[in-house]
Amino acid sequence: MNAWNNFADAEEHVDRDGLIPGGTLVKVHFKIKAGGYDDPSKGWTGGVCTRNDSTGSVYLAPEYTIMGGPFNKRKVWGTLIGLHSPKGPEWGNQGRSFIRAMLESARGVAPNDTSERAMKARMITGLADLNGLEFAAKVSIEKGTGGYDDKNVIQTVIPVTHKDYRALMDGAPPAAASAPVQTAPAASGGSPSWLNG
Repeated sequence: MNAWNNFADAEEHVDRDGLIPGGTLVKVHFKIKAGGYDDPSKGWTGGVCTRNDSTGSVYLAPEYTIMGGPFNKRKVWGTLIGLHSPKGPEWGNQGRSFIRAMLESARGVAPNDTSERAMKARMITGLADLNGLEFAAKVSIEKGTGGYDDKNVIQTVIPVTHKDYRALMDGAPPAAASAPVQTAPAASGGSPSWLNG
């Protein structure tokens, strides 16, 4: 039988455009989809923020690119990173917490580290500094509504204390997210730019 009658020995099909399994751990490159909104009184400059004119909320619109592994260069969207809501401070506080986690993961700092180095790692000169951060994250699946398909999103940052953190940051293939969190050493290497200023 020829190859076009018997497909038992054909390579297994890999869906390169379908959903990434929920819970997959990956290394991502972070980019802000600039919305052109500034408020210098809050330190929001550079046009990276977006303002919803109907609600008055202000946020960062994230875009993630997976680095390495079978999903290399795949784009994944993220939950909006809240900066301000007229309804109260909760959304902005969640946004600040998410940005802190991004900085810690990108700069190899444990969440409970209170050293001078760690404090400096959590500082930026402006929100545009977040562009280009590379950190470990978990891919989730967000259910589609209103006729839209389900989609992959990033909602969780993986900290340096996770057992797979170092492997992810070193370019290991994606891992399942079910592994327990444990203490791990901070990333080593030369002095990054954020530590020298």
